[in-house]
Amino acid sequence: MLTVFVGTVIFLFLLDRIQDIFRMVQTLANEARVQTVYVETILKIIGIAYIAEFGAQISKDAGQGAIAGKIELGGKILILAMAIPILTALIETILSFLPMKG
Repeated sequence: MLTVFVGTVIFLFLLDRIQDIFRMVQTLANEARVQTVYVETILKIIGIAYIAEFGAQISKDAGQGAIAGKIELGGKILILAMAIPILTALIETILSFLPMKG
């Protein structure tokens, strides 16, 4: 319980910095004319990665390595599922630059 409490307190102290980072990324995306859906998805992916890592570390600290592995796997699967639309758009963009034969 102490690990969860300390981790939560540290997160709350860093919340202002995290919001600043989100604002900066949003500003950069607007200037680059990137669709907000892609930026939001990337930020969600980053959030999932941090939450999964935090959960896995707590599980490891509690001596539950098997559960930690499952949390990491779940996080990776969620990240992959959320990244598919971005990967699809990227591949479509690359293919649009290639000359078409025939």
